[in-house]
Amino acid sequence: MTKLILETDNEWTKKKITEAIHTETAILRKAIQRIQEKLDAFEARYGPLEREALYGKIDDMELIEWEGELETLERLQTKLHSLEEITIEYR
Repeated sequence: MTKLILETDNEWTKKKITEAIHTETAILRKAIQRIQEKLDAFEARYGPLEREALYGKIDDMELIEWEGELETLERLQTKLHSLEEITIEYR
């Protein structure tokens, strides 16, 4: 869990920091959704996403793209999770 302690009595600052975190989580969710849609289309086209089973059966560039999408998805999910667990305490 991440705890952010902000010492300010400025309501505008409080609002902007909260909005920035919410905006970033929304952006990450949309990016994750787009990647998941790509992975779903890939799986619909080639079947289950089993790396070893796909070698030699599909174009190498498509396999590289699929692997890149999986890596990106994992990184974005980690970032989203870290933002979602933030609690903000204003003093």
